[in-house]
Amino acid sequence: MGVSEILATIDHEIAQLQQARALLSGGAAPVAKKKAGRPKKVVAVAAVVAKPAKTKKKKKRNLSPEGRKRIAEAVKKRWAAQKAAAAK
Repeated sequence: MGVSEILATIDHEIAQLQQARALLSGGAAPVAKKKAGRPKKVVAVAAVVAKPAKTKKKKKRNLSPEGRKRIAEAVKKRWAAQKAAAAK
């Protein structure tokens, strides 16, 4: 269910509640006037509501020289194995 559908459902429920209140209080029910033209986008409203709080930046992880060397050796070993398998 999209945000626009949820908002439309809420608007419909609000209109029904206002009519019920008007009937109970004895006054005339306010009639919602439809505006001419295309309806406004609801996406802009959803973007404002769904704005996340500020998040902390993750600390950059550094690789030690020993770790970098182990990775380089493993990659060279893998390439050698692939080259040997291709030569067969």
